[in-house]
Amino acid sequence: MAIQQAPGGAAEVATIHELAGGLRYLARQPILDLRGQVHGYELLFRAGPELAFRGDGNQATRIMLDNSVLFGIEKLAGGKPAFVNCTMESLTGHLVEVLPPASTVLEILEDLEPTPELIAACRKLKDLGFRIALDDFVWEPKFEPLIELADYIKVDIMLTSAYKREELIRRVRGTKIKMLAEKVETQEDHKRVKGEGFTLFQGYYFCRPVLIKNRTIPANPLFYIQILKLLHEENLDLSKLTRLVKREASLTYRLLRLVNSPLFAVQQEVVSIQSALVAVGEHAFRRIATLAIASELNGKQPAEILRMAFVRGRFCEAAAEHFGLDYTEQYLLGMLSLLPAMLQSPMEDLTPTLPLREGIRQALNGKQNPERGLLHWLECYERDDWGDCANITQGDPQNQQLLVECYAESIIWAEAAIHSAS
Repeated sequence: MAIQQAPGGAAEVATIHELAGGLRYLARQPILDLRGQVHGYELLFRAGPELAFRGDGNQATRIMLDNSVLFGIEKLAGGKPAFVNCTMESLTGHLVEVLPPASTVLEILEDLEPTPELIAACRKLKDLGFRIALDDFVWEPKFEPLIELADYIKVDIMLTSAYKREELIRRVRGTKIKMLAEKVETQEDHKRVKGEGFTLFQGYYFCRPVLIKNRTIPANPLFYIQILKLLHEENLDLSKLTRLVKREASLTYRLLRLVNSPLFAVQQEVVSIQSALVAVGEHAFRRIATLAIASELNGKQPAEILRMAFVRGRFCEAAAEHFGLDYTEQYLLGMLSLLPAMLQSPMEDLTPTLPLREGIRQALNGKQNPERGLLHWLECYERDDWGDCANITQGDPQNQQLLVECYAESIIWAEAAIHSAS
């Protein structure tokens, strides 16, 4: 489905464009530890929609470094270690030294030859405080000098056999190297490589759980959905809403914490549900309450699910006005798209209970209708299917750039929301 832009939309993102430093393509992929907590993010930068660079890789790396500095790599990675791909030139030509050593992991690409020059450069960068990761690694004797410098070894589980992976883990046993499995897309993948000895995992297995059909949803989530229904009635019944929210102390706490956070810049402290509505206005109040409910719904699931939900909600909301879509509906669509991962239940069992019109419910259930256009684009973007993203926007570079900028801004917003809601 092609996204059609509403007239005048592009001019309204000038501020974000300046903030992004002319960024063309940026995505990030989470790296989780054994507890399901975020260990870091791989930051992916491109100068176009191709899945891999075509042309001058060194120029692409310069663009990546420039955007990292201008945008702020710490913000993009939420204060976690940022894993960035490096070319030979960026390593030996001192280009990566513009990045903050303490929070940057330099990924040595699989096609780089371990020349004396490269090894010397990596040794110097280690002395400066950078960490080193060997990307898409397959063991060969010539890589021994790099293994001695490595903090991480990343293995693409789609391209290696279990035997090769286990052999590699045996070789590094007893060292401080952390073994990171890439392309972990299912719970079965995760269970398998965890059993092999990997301790870090990259992929979206955590938001694709094994869903139990007709599973009984616990009482609290049903209670939150009841509040959600009330929040999105055309005429908000504040007294009824207040009574419901007050029944759940943790929800009340989250709601007031969010209202009083820098995210919404309220001038004086808010101490009640009623005063919160007066202070921020009805639209902002609905959004804040939805944030608080999403935080509660996520429960004991990995926090990265909630972070992704915040990014999706904010992205769909920010982009909606440029494409003639209802921003309130789009915010809910993005936010609730990860509800199955939060509640471990199939979407088709959840949508009948949601306070949404039929078009949005169908979009949540996967129907490729106009309402789902922005979410579909973002889902492709998260997976690095940037060629599909270009197809969705019919190759319009202006629309592509606008959506990338909305995504970059949404990452920063979501990090602030997570901090405020926790």
